[in-house]
Amino acid sequence: MKNLVGEKTMKNTTLIMLLFTTLCLKAQIPALDNYNQVWTTQSQNSSESMPLGGGDIGMNVWVEKGDLYFYFSRSGTFDEHNTLLKLGRVKITLSPNPFEGAAGFHQELKLKDGYIFVEQNDTKIKLWVDVFKPIIHLDLESKTPLKMTASYECWRYQNHNSKGKENNANSYKWAPQGDVVIFKDSIAFENNGLKFYHRNREQTVFDVAVKQQKMESVKDQMMNPIANLTFGGFMKGDNLKPDGTYLGKYQNTDFKGFNLTSVKPSKKHSLEIYLNTSQSDFETWNNGLKTFVDANKSTAKQAEKNTIKWWNNFWNRSFIYTQKNQSIEKDSVYQIGQNYQLFRYMLGCNAFGKYPTKFNGGLFTVDPVHTNKDLNFTPDFRNWGGGTMTAQNQRLVYFPMVKSGDFDMMKSQLDYYLSLQKNAELRSKVYWKHNGASFTEQLENFGLPNPAEYEWKRPADYDPGMEYNAWLEYEWDTVFEFCQMMLQQKEYAKEDIQKYNPFIISCLRFFDEHYQYLAKQRGRKILDGNGHLILFPGSGAETYKMANNANSTISALKVITEQLLKLSENELSKEDLEYLKAFQTRIPPLNFRTFDGHQTLAPAKTWERINNSEVPQLYPVYPWGIYGVGKPDLQTALNTWKYDPEAKKFRSHIGWKQDNIFSARLGLTEETKKYNLLKMANSERRFPAFWGPGYDWVPDHNWGGSGMIGMQEMLLQEADGKIYLFPAWPKEWNVHFKLYAKQNTTIEAELLNGELKVLKVIPEERKKDVISLLGKSEAEKIKLK
Repeated sequence: MKNLVGEKTMKNTTLIMLLFTTLCLKAQIPALDNYNQVWTTQSQNSSESMPLGGGDIGMNVWVEKGDLYFYFSRSGTFDEHNTLLKLGRVKITLSPNPFEGAAGFHQELKLKDGYIFVEQNDTKIKLWVDVFKPIIHLDLESKTPLKMTASYECWRYQNHNSKGKENNANSYKWAPQGDVVIFKDSIAFENNGLKFYHRNREQTVFDVAVKQQKMESVKDQMMNPIANLTFGGFMKGDNLKPDGTYLGKYQNTDFKGFNLTSVKPSKKHSLEIYLNTSQSDFETWNNGLKTFVDANKSTAKQAEKNTIKWWNNFWNRSFIYTQKNQSIEKDSVYQIGQNYQLFRYMLGCNAFGKYPTKFNGGLFTVDPVHTNKDLNFTPDFRNWGGGTMTAQNQRLVYFPMVKSGDFDMMKSQLDYYLSLQKNAELRSKVYWKHNGASFTEQLENFGLPNPAEYEWKRPADYDPGMEYNAWLEYEWDTVFEFCQMMLQQKEYAKEDIQKYNPFIISCLRFFDEHYQYLAKQRGRKILDGNGHLILFPGSGAETYKMANNANSTISALKVITEQLLKLSENELSKEDLEYLKAFQTRIPPLNFRTFDGHQTLAPAKTWERINNSEVPQLYPVYPWGIYGVGKPDLQTALNTWKYDPEAKKFRSHIGWKQDNIFSARLGLTEETKKYNLLKMANSERRFPAFWGPGYDWVPDHNWGGSGMIGMQEMLLQEADGKIYLFPAWPKEWNVHFKLYAKQNTTIEAELLNGELKVLKVIPEERKKDVISLLGKSEAEKIKLK
């Protein structure tokens, strides 16, 4: 009897524990490891690849028909025509092949440590990239000795004429001037390994653009990033030797393969690819590569530890983990948290690139037929060019790094603009004889407008400083969002930004002097009757054209000048201070219009036509933050969202659309739920964060970036020194997040079943500034100010 009672008690205890465990699971918020991508079947082709990278290298990894493949790319590998070339494709073939058959296949992206693991039939492969040195590593272990062949496959083994839409991948786009030849790479076996490289020929698109745009008088003063550029590398393994070549086709693209094969079967194999990029003579590049290979032959173990430590720190820096209340399913709310992490991982793969992560695919594009079956081009293809940086798209890739605390990763984008300052100032001097840096929206990596967008067929008397383009004409103001990021380095992280101050002043000076110059061309007075600049002709993004005093421009001028004076007053000269304060008085006021008796923000004072589908009338909300939760006159901004006919007509979650961000900034929880769930839902591809093409390409990085921003703004906003938690976050979504605020502050909070369980604020004295808006109504948010 005693035993039966004991047994019954034990059963009851077990049931209670199981019930408790189930309840805990239901309430549990996922951790990073839950978001690892695990595939148990092989891929059909490159479109079903997994991203991998580190430092400034990106790879697409997949296993197809028993062979492991990867494309590899690196920041800054621009050819003569400014195509961003991939460095090649590698195929790993094993014999006897452990990857034959479907049973037991496992491929996993291990986010925490930043590597991909592939396993089947007691054979394990680890692929990783050294974050601090440009080296790709493949390590294989098997219970039985295997023969390994590592094949380097190149589609640029011979010259190739680029025709028609294929030129959308370079700077000529739809307007090539004569034949565009994609020149062959140099590939050869050497020292039991394989050396491959592309060296740019003497004549490049830089020379063509300088002549087209009448800048030849200052050509020798201009920065030219593609002259004498050589990029490539060396592939080797301790147990590998050259084993001949072969020809083949992949996705209808011809290629030549170069084999490195095992000297003898082994239970362990390794492969390393060492990369080198430099603007120098070939001998310097070649010697640099040899020295690099020799210096890093036996440093892999320590490099792996350093790389894992970097990724661990990266994930500890910030995160957003999500789940629906009382749910353990991988539902739509789980997905947005997953995809936030996955896309941030992709951004982390170009943490230290010389060039910014490109909005139109970053380092992870694959064969274009998988995006558009009619584009049967090489894997180097992407739409909207390789060396062209479109500002309104690029900003969405980099703005999320502010609240995620990835300030080190922002340097690629900010220093890129800094490197172009002189070329941009030369434009102003040559064309208009005034000061200031003149930046356009479609910007080449040497600071001039894209040649196709500039237009070849121009009226003889047309201003040579202008793009002859209905979308881009007079769109000068997009540089200010990068000026804002420069200022945020100090505002959020207290970093020294003195090197950026002259750049920001130069950008402001352009607007001041250029619009006085234009007024002089039209008449006697350079300012209006109130002493303000007449910002005409201007542009409200690419949408409201021939605009007079566009609100997006006015907001930018107001905020940047005010922030520069606030943050850098002690570092500016007396002359600069006096200039900025005088310039402030010349900035015109914002414009408004009325719908059904409701005052709204206007796109501009006047405009002549609507060209695109952006909503710059809400730019005073985002990115400029003049209006928002806890700020004056929130009602006017809300009216703009609710009543402006174009704002409603253009609403969408696709690509670079910002409605998920606008609604979050306005504290509209239901609308924000809708647009962020749509924006950050799984993509149609095997890897959930390979969105697109949207308006651009796959993976669409401005889609992912705008999604990250929207989620951050749902959770954390600031106004007048106050930190607002959950300004647009639904109570029924569990979340654990860590994000950055101004004054070098981090906020970590955990919301579980509608209750705030954890709140950590560093420094702790800022805890008094935190206000939770969870469950607050629209009316309550309006009353905050």
